[in-house]
Amino acid sequence: MFENLDVLLAVLAFIGIVVFWSIIQVVRDLLTKQKQTIARQAEEEGGLRDMFIAVDPQKLFYYNIAAMFIVPALLWGFTGNAVLVVGAAIIIIILPKLWVNWLKKRRFTQFERQLPDALLMVSGAMRAGASLTVAMESMVKEQRPPLAQEFDLLLREQRVGVDFDTALKNMEKRLPIQDFIMVVSGMRISREVGGNLADILETLADTLRMKHQMEGKIKALTAQGKMQGLVMTSLPLFLMFILTHMEPEAMAPLYNTYVGWATLAVIAVMEVVGYMAIQKIVSIDV
Repeated sequence: MFENLDVLLAVLAFIGIVVFWSIIQVVRDLLTKQKQTIARQAEEEGGLRDMFIAVDPQKLFYYNIAAMFIVPALLWGFTGNAVLVVGAAIIIIILPKLWVNWLKKRRFTQFERQLPDALLMVSGAMRAGASLTVAMESMVKEQRPPLAQEFDLLLREQRVGVDFDTALKNMEKRLPIQDFIMVVSGMRISREVGGNLADILETLADTLRMKHQMEGKIKALTAQGKMQGLVMTSLPLFLMFILTHMEPEAMAPLYNTYVGWATLAVIAVMEVVGYMAIQKIVSIDV
């Protein structure tokens, strides 16, 4: 009997070691992949480097990993809700990507707003007799980031011997914005077939300004739909919060049982899907 018990304990110990080793390997692979993702977002094209943001990928990775372990542990200690803990861990894992995408979107929006005025400044300087390079240098001194940073980098590339078209292509890669692509196309056509570049830039500035005005009107008209989506998404969560404080005993199974956790997971998925669907409906591209 004792011999069979020893064999059983040995088998269980072996299985435990294998499972523990497998978990370690999975965690190590996850951390390695997360580190590579953060490094790629910080250093490669379209990442923080192209947005002139100096961030050490190593420190960013350590902060992300620390939050990945500390925040779920604190949530488990305060709430004991497994769904909330898992959700927080998932959000922390994808948080660097969401942060980079938010910074990129904000930078592109700022660039689009600055572009019409910058084109008018360049056009005015060229009408006064300045060359395109001198006009852009004057515009860079007057404008603010991010537009000033991007055009200043273009001028720096020209100073070190990079061809204007190549520098323009590099800038287009960093800024895949439809408005700027249209400006680049106009400048290339003007250089290839000739024509008054100042008039072309002025026409593009007026076109972009009218486009931005139309986009502003569309945003104003769809603001009510966006607010309705936010309210409809927040209302179930608000009711859940109120009912938890009014009837804590009746709501306790929702937070302390496996069935309740599964229900919360379904609610979270449906909330996210519903909010994304509403935002997709009220988002209109011009």
